[in-house]
Amino acid sequence: MVALRYRVLAASVLLAAPFLANAAASLRVEAVENTATAPSLSRGARGAAVVQAQVLLDRAWFSPGEIDAGFGENMVRAVSTFQHSKGLRESGRIDSGTWKALRAEGDAVLTTYTVAAADVAGPFVKIPADMMERARLDHLGYENVAEALGEKFHLSPSLLRALNPGKRFEAGDDIVVPDVAHAKAPPKAASIELSKARRVLRLLDREGRVLAQFPISLGGKRDELPVGRLKVVSEVKDPVFTFDPARLADTNKEHVKIDIPAGPNNPVGVLWMGLSKPHFGLHGTPQPALVGRRETHGCVHLTNWDALKLSALASPGIPVDVGR
Repeated sequence: MVALRYRVLAASVLLAAPFLANAAASLRVEAVENTATAPSLSRGARGAAVVQAQVLLDRAWFSPGEIDAGFGENMVRAVSTFQHSKGLRESGRIDSGTWKALRAEGDAVLTTYTVAAADVAGPFVKIPADMMERARLDHLGYENVAEALGEKFHLSPSLLRALNPGKRFEAGDDIVVPDVAHAKAPPKAASIELSKARRVLRLLDREGRVLAQFPISLGGKRDELPVGRLKVVSEVKDPVFTFDPARLADTNKEHVKIDIPAGPNNPVGVLWMGLSKPHFGLHGTPQPALVGRRETHGCVHLTNWDALKLSALASPGIPVDVGR
């Protein structure tokens, strides 16, 4: 069972500018798959070429976070570190040399997936905002099939719909999705490095080379993760979240300490890796679009899929170096 402090600071939430409202009409599958050109891309770019780059970065284990067709800060950091790993100039922009490196190990971008009966089986449930109401549910599953498929293929539900106009996402439907399922994993990591300023988590080998990088959200000054060396002490898949109003300065007199059921929409997502500092951990989140763009109440948030990738390369006992 997981017991930790958790609070979202609403004033700090910074949402990415909506891509689909302006560019969905011009988004075409053939444009996303076009590897004949190498357009220059930088912060603020949107469209099919950005989707292609995001998929290739995800598959290279330099995660841009949620694949959403928008070149935001998470993608800038992913590109910069990818460039460093390949001996390229760390510009955070995608130029011809970066495209060449991204496409070097295979340039497949999208693939066809047949929606399975299990994808649509649910049960899907509207997740209430109030924790006491969430505690009454049996499982905090997905709210709809688009959310479930979005997490499975690392993209926003809006982009999923834009790539598949007219599809109802019913069992048997053939849909187009990012080709991220067969990414070759790096070797096991020797250490984890957290950069608070850049809001990234890196996995390093014994020589200090970066094997993978994921965007993260961190706690604010009130519940700040301390600089220094920690270690991972536990790992729980599909964790139960213990909501404790006393730890959250929650003044609602109707709220009591209570367990919140497991599931991808649990406050700590599908995976919890506890740190040697009590009540702090690395974990998933039910809101992948906000990773890297909000503060938490002390813990380190990753997208659910990046949390599972982290688990594949790191185990309890691995050191965690927290930098400024």
